[in-house]
Amino acid sequence: MHGVTKVYGSGPTAFQALKGVDLEIQGGDFVAVMGPSGSGKSTTMNILGCLDVPSAGIFTFRGVHVEALDRDQRALLRRKYLGFVFQGFNLLARTTALENVELPLLYRGDGKQERHDTAMAALDKVGLADWWDHTPAELSGGQQQRVAIARAIVTNPDVLLADEPTGNLDSERSVEIMELLTDLNRTSGITVLMVTHEAEMAAFARTIIHFKDGLVERTETGMLAGAH
Repeated sequence: MHGVTKVYGSGPTAFQALKGVDLEIQGGDFVAVMGPSGSGKSTTMNILGCLDVPSAGIFTFRGVHVEALDRDQRALLRRKYLGFVFQGFNLLARTTALENVELPLLYRGDGKQERHDTAMAALDKVGLADWWDHTPAELSGGQQQRVAIARAIVTNPDVLLADEPTGNLDSERSVEIMELLTDLNRTSGITVLMVTHEAEMAAFARTIIHFKDGLVERTETGMLAGAH
């Protein structure tokens, strides 16, 4: 990102969420984004996730000028390179863990057996292969978030964007999820971008970016960076 601004609305009610953000994220990094409400961190993540576009400035991904892409092109980029994990899990209630994880593959047009094998491998990566036939109601919060992570990585994305992934979990489950994300980052080389309010969770990252008033205030190294 170079000089990225984002303005919502127009005229006297216009709100400038980003005021010229300069940000470079290296492939394979584990980045935690922090800042108070209204600091611009969520807007930045939406732009990085190709869910929104800058009002001005440059955003390149692997050399491609994303700010110049149309809606369909951004959707294609999302589908091919990005995975998303949310605070609320967003699982389909009446379907099994396996069927939830298969969904992105269904959209992609993969065949039935290929979907099954790929989804099972993703569930195995998050330690839930034995729970494949359970619905979300039969899973704990931590297990549901693991299913959500399996769904996000099943397409083998380059970048995983996680929005408060531990926000609905107790401290023990939160640490489990962070250890899982750390392991995926280390073993699969997935770039992880995570928004969090919790300093203990941010410490798992290699790089911590602090936002304030629509700008990057400072960047620091995570406390556990050396351990990774």
